[in-house]
Amino acid sequence: MGILSRASYVIRSKLNAVLNRAEDPTETLDYSYEQLRDELQDVKQGIADLTTQKKRLEIQKRRLEENVEKHNEQARQAVEQDREDLARQALEKKKQKMSQIEDLEGQIQDLQSQQDQLVEQKDELQKQIEQFRTKKETMKARHEAAKASARVNEAMTGAGDEMQDINQAIERAEERTEDMEARSQAMDELREDGVLESQISDESSLERELEEVRQKGSVDAELDTLKAEMGKAEDGDSGSSDADVSETELEQELADESTQVDVDESEVESELDELKEDEQ
Repeated sequence: MGILSRASYVIRSKLNAVLNRAEDPTETLDYSYEQLRDELQDVKQGIADLTTQKKRLEIQKRRLEENVEKHNEQARQAVEQDREDLARQALEKKKQKMSQIEDLEGQIQDLQSQQDQLVEQKDELQKQIEQFRTKKETMKARHEAAKASARVNEAMTGAGDEMQDINQAIERAEERTEDMEARSQAMDELREDGVLESQISDESSLERELEEVRQKGSVDAELDTLKAEMGKAEDGDSGSSDADVSETELEQELADESTQVDVDESEVESELDELKEDEQ
């Protein structure tokens, strides 16, 4: 096989594959049905033409028959007038017309045979068209049902192109969400470790630590001042006794406050229970 032959074969095979993919069976069936109907119309047109031609020949035959009758009458009149020559001429024309009539009858018979054959072909073609139309509609219904079933199966299994696009979109969304979650967790860890500083506050980590040390020092200084005022560090036993009394009184007051808080909370819960009973 030569290069040109191989190239031609490859091109034809490619075109055939493209046409097979692009071909819609329902459209092909409809087109074939229209082609058959066009052929039926051509057969009917042929029958009409044959019938017209046969009618013309029949008209010619009828006129010739009229001429034959006319020449026969002319021959009788010539014999009555003792004009055998005229009678002979009339009879000769009569014979010619009769010969033409025979030829026309043969042509008419041939046209009639062709017409009968075309009518049979027309009836057979019309029957085939009706059968094809029924089969065509059945095939179209089966094709549409198969397409619907395929679409449903593709949707259920995710094998279709549209479902594949949707699945890819979901995968991309999941990847982006996971990236954002990982980034958020990383930022939280960095912020907790102090690597990243808050953009809301104007203070740096060093400034915040200095502020904490300053506040702690202030509390310690205030505590020392309070101790000095109370003379806790300089007093003797009497001071120690007073301190013990003060500590005892302070603990009693704190206990009383704690008991008061518990009582207040029980009273609040009691009032809430009464409100719930009223609503019910």
